[in-house]
Amino acid sequence: MTTAREIMHEGAQWIPRTETLDRAAQLMRRLDVGALPVSDENDRLCGIVTDRDIVVKCVAAGHDPSHITAGDLVEGTPRWIDANADVSEVLEEMESHRIRRLPVIENKRLVGMISEADLARHLSDDQIAAFAEKVYAVR
Repeated sequence: MTTAREIMHEGAQWIPRTETLDRAAQLMRRLDVGALPVSDENDRLCGIVTDRDIVVKCVAAGHDPSHITAGDLVEGTPRWIDANADVSEVLEEMESHRIRRLPVIENKRLVGMISEADLARHLSDDQIAAFAEKVYAVR
């Protein structure tokens, strides 16, 4: 059984919901990632902010990223997976919610992230094709 822990990218960091988007973008650049999990005041996952969110929902909308916070952009119920979950559960979570990045949690703490690149490195071509069909299919 392959677990989320075995395919995740370690060293993920989250930012507080009160952090500004310019600082979030700087952290993304430093970590060389395109998304950051966002935590609330109790260190609980409350969403994910992506580089695309910053561009589309902030900059392109004419807002100043030094005045808009990560919490201003997050929406919906945050999705995550337990570190010990089987890869089939990872795929189900990502496919059913049509998401491309999934935080990995252990004992209520962020321990990693799973992205499409992580899936591509660890899954078969057939599994990747099924994932892409379900996540990217026009509905």
